[in-house]
Amino acid sequence: MKIDIQSPGLAPNQELEIFVQEEIEKFFHLYKQIISSEVCLSLDSTSTENNKHCRMRLLIPGNDLLATAKSTTFEEAIVLSAEALERQIEKKKTKTEVRKSNKG
Repeated sequence: MKIDIQSPGLAPNQELEIFVQEEIEKFFHLYKQIISSEVCLSLDSTSTENNKHCRMRLLIPGNDLLATAKSTTFEEAIVLSAEALERQIEKKKTKTEVRKSNKG
């Protein structure tokens, strides 16, 4: 699975990139049909503490899954986005199972 990490206007350290990869790789174990993923880390220009944004997109057959989060740290924003995507994956898997059982 391909993981594309973008961070316009800032240079994330290697530890942050590894953290993102570990979070994304968890999805592959949950849902085998993931083609690739995109993660965008950015800073908001406001003076508030919640100025770190994370946008995650999982490319899968059909509709892609997308989650965004904003927090005081990139790590927390990444975890919040990952949790939202995990809920979406579980929902998608449940819908797929229901459809398969209705066809039988």
